[in-house]
Amino acid sequence: MIKTGINIKYSLTSSTWSEDENEAILSILKNGMFTMGNNVKEFENNFADYFGMKYAVMANSGSSANLIAVASLFHLKENPLKKGDEVIVPCISWATTFYPLQQYGLRLKFVDIDLQTLNYDIEELKRAVSDSTRMIVAVSILGNPCQFDEIIRICNDNDIILFEDNCESMGAKFNGKYTGTFGLVNTFSTFFSHHISTMEGGLVLTNSKEIYNILKSVRNHGWCRDQDEDSPVFQREKDDFHEAYRFILPGYNVRPGEIHGVVGLTQLQKLKEFIKIRRANADHFVSLFKDNERFIIQREVGESSWFCFTMIVNPDAGICRTDILQKLKSADIEYRIITGGNFLRHDVIKYFSYTFTKCTNADIAHYNGFFVGNHPCDIRDKIDYLHKTLK
Repeated sequence: MIKTGINIKYSLTSSTWSEDENEAILSILKNGMFTMGNNVKEFENNFADYFGMKYAVMANSGSSANLIAVASLFHLKENPLKKGDEVIVPCISWATTFYPLQQYGLRLKFVDIDLQTLNYDIEELKRAVSDSTRMIVAVSILGNPCQFDEIIRICNDNDIILFEDNCESMGAKFNGKYTGTFGLVNTFSTFFSHHISTMEGGLVLTNSKEIYNILKSVRNHGWCRDQDEDSPVFQREKDDFHEAYRFILPGYNVRPGEIHGVVGLTQLQKLKEFIKIRRANADHFVSLFKDNERFIIQREVGESSWFCFTMIVNPDAGICRTDILQKLKSADIEYRIITGGNFLRHDVIKYFSYTFTKCTNADIAHYNGFFVGNHPCDIRDKIDYLHKTLK
């Protein structure tokens, strides 16, 4: 459906790499150490420091970060999550926000979104909380922070775990605090099209030493290697032969490689400038489309890191999204559905244990919405071209 290739005039994404990343990769090729090692560890430490958190654990994708983050909450010594527990999720997010929750047997309660911000409708969220609710998953959609003051108040008042999926919103801030730092566990993605890229990659941030050690074990076969000397997860034995291959938790192999780590170190240094440029592009986009009654554009909460620019065809405008998309296609402008659309409208939902309150706004975004790209370089001329095309 979407045209790709060298003739695209306004693409969805572009590479954030320069010669710096190529040289970093060459250093790994010369060194010959490719599996997870010192560069991954250094990137984890720098990433945690950047966002003001104690611990970071890198995985091979943001999806894997979600997987091990959910898993970690099932292995806590006190009050762990259990199969059948109720978890509140937004109707709109990427599929792998939801899959680990389903795979661990949790019961999902889907809550509608605010059509202006694309994040939780806070009043609907308040109504959705029940005595059975154990966790709320907060997803800051496409760079735009959730209303964290309200969400944290709900969690604190009801003794609910806050899980933050921040895979689309690295570098965003709410009340001066980075998104991806509000939850007990917080996940990020460093996929090609995201705010920084390690090709494939993801991270989990936490301030819990117990969760940190669980994450490291679950990421790495479930064995005891890489555990802290004072790990709260297990007690080390004297038999070094056995300790080398001692399995302590049900785990996976979702480790990143050294190339991912060294590129992450390089990219992290550029994040602030990338966000600055994305926000400048967004200022231009908003100035052109804010008064256009044909489209509902995303209203910024806090300081968005502007993953992209969403546009929802106003249901009252009397125009059809299909006609808009055909116009974009003819003009060589790439577009796609908003994140994954309303997850309740996908075939895979039949495999889930779930309920939902309502999904009126999520349906409008699903059937009327799309987004065009933002980039870590000046694209104001492309935004002008988009505006001219739709004028």
